[in-house]
Amino acid sequence: MTDSQLTGTIAAAAEKARARDAEDVLAHLRDRFVPAPPGTIYLNGSSLGRLPAATSGRLARMVEEEWGSNLAEARTQWLDLGERIGDSIARHALGAGSGEVVVGECTSVQLYKLAVAAVRARPGRGTIITSDDNFPTDRYILDGVAADHGMNVVTLSTHADTGLDLDALRAALDENVALVSLSLVSYRSSALLDMAEVNQLVHDVGALVLWDLSHAVGAVPIELEATETDLAVGSGYKHLYGGPGAPAFLYVRRGLQDRLRQPVQGWFGHRQQLAMLPAYDPDPTVRRFQTGFPPVLSLTALAEGVGLVGEAGMDAVRAKGLALAELLQDLVAEHLFPVGYTLASPPDARRRGVHLTLRHPEASRLHPLISRADLAIDHMPPDLLRLSTTPLNTRFTDVVEAVDRIRVVTGELLVGGV
Repeated sequence: MTDSQLTGTIAAAAEKARARDAEDVLAHLRDRFVPAPPGTIYLNGSSLGRLPAATSGRLARMVEEEWGSNLAEARTQWLDLGERIGDSIARHALGAGSGEVVVGECTSVQLYKLAVAAVRARPGRGTIITSDDNFPTDRYILDGVAADHGMNVVTLSTHADTGLDLDALRAALDENVALVSLSLVSYRSSALLDMAEVNQLVHDVGALVLWDLSHAVGAVPIELEATETDLAVGSGYKHLYGGPGAPAFLYVRRGLQDRLRQPVQGWFGHRQQLAMLPAYDPDPTVRRFQTGFPPVLSLTALAEGVGLVGEAGMDAVRAKGLALAELLQDLVAEHLFPVGYTLASPPDARRRGVHLTLRHPEASRLHPLISRADLAIDHMPPDLLRLSTTPLNTRFTDVVEAVDRIRVVTGELLVGGV
């Protein structure tokens, strides 16, 4: 549908959106991504971030000049790549210091390594706390860690749309708790937790905190040092634009690094990495949390996305993210609530990440129809639709057009026009 086909209040909203796009301080970054197919609006960045335009060239140079020409001699410039990109993520998106973040395996493996290290650091304690709003793989891993260590997992019940009530966490905490592991931004509802308050509650009983930042990093400002965060992991392929299967980062507070021993003891974490000694001796720094040679091609791609986040600046990302979220929520209330949608996210945009989740009883039927209308959003069965307004490449006009396409498709379905 073109702008000329928009009518009534949605047309007025489109006109205002064009003015906001013209004033957008991040507008120039949209052209730094490979364009979506003509006519397509991409609001699924919480599943997979878009491709930075410079990534393919950067990869080609790495393959041809470093790998192709230098072969094994290039290894020396890759040995600390996970640490260098970790420092970049720390500086641009995590509020952490140099030497506290390293990039390597996938999020699940990184979470496992830190969870095991944490429970080993709290001997005699028998409980891990998580929530039913935590990402499923996190819960699977925590269950496995608990089983292997003779512990139990307490899974706190959360409100489906607004996330964890911190009073429930407070009531569950005691001196038998070794570890609390939560997602900062809910993958489902987008609910954003108060990191500082959670950390304080957990520290008051002497336990450690392990955060999953996968739906938060690059989307909302994070201050790991200021909030005295212990441990964290996060995805590289959502709001850091590292591409499918991009490696994840892990963070370990500097004061904890030489006190934690991770379970997957590989040569990349050895104090003398290249000495090939017979016994494992962990490096005293964050390097000890590495295992094997990192995926160099994927790390190279991730570096490009992280650079774009750094160029934007997280304050500007958050400011535009809130503006997009408020516009989307206003339009949803006016145009989609009348056709059966309800909000499945916290109503206050400041308590959310960059995605908004809607509930509709016909979501499973609507999603393929919406896709055919050239709108890419996510479906979480049975009745949820997730719209991600990623600030680096989403226009205000995209939000208006997306709501109108959903309205039209839903109206056609409800009147039997499909």
